[in-house]
Amino acid sequence: MSQHRSKSYFRKRAKKIRSKAATRLGDEGTRGFFENLLETWTTVSEDYEGLDAILAGYHPLGDELDVRPAMVALDCIGVLQCLPEIVEKERPLRFRAWLPHEDLTEGLHGTLHPLPTEPLMRPDVVLVPMLTFDRRGYRLGWGGGYYDRTLELLRKTGKVTAIGVAYGDLEVDEVPTDDYDQPVDWIITEEQVIKV
Repeated sequence: MSQHRSKSYFRKRAKKIRSKAATRLGDEGTRGFFENLLETWTTVSEDYEGLDAILAGYHPLGDELDVRPAMVALDCIGVLQCLPEIVEKERPLRFRAWLPHEDLTEGLHGTLHPLPTEPLMRPDVVLVPMLTFDRRGYRLGWGGGYYDRTLELLRKTGKVTAIGVAYGDLEVDEVPTDDYDQPVDWIITEEQVIKV
């Protein structure tokens, strides 16, 4: 079986598992992630030598784990934040400044991002949605490669910490990988925090 088919198989399987996990856990899953991220934030942000680390979150698609309550809480303690914007297919994401309750506009693939008038930012910490993952830090997403391209670019141009986000049920022994796949540095689920 080719790597491509393997990834397709894992994605199909993971979508069913994620749907069940989202239904079963509901707000409890969001709350568990919220608590784990807030507990981890101090450790992660300390890596930026006293500078205020800029966090890139995301607006969840479908039944992805909802990171917005944690982002609102971090905004309350002064953490600068941004959201990703898809520029075009097969290109890295770019990030625009975001504050809770600001208007968002629809982008490619049904994503929501800040208005084009919001300033561009370079994040220090990126929350990366994961469809499935393993403890090596490898993940599968929707299949467009946006986060892989983005993490590769950010890592070439400076320091960045990638935090993978998913329900714990989505962990597998080993995700099939290709040369271009970028691992995350941390994994946070509703149940646990894993330093890769």
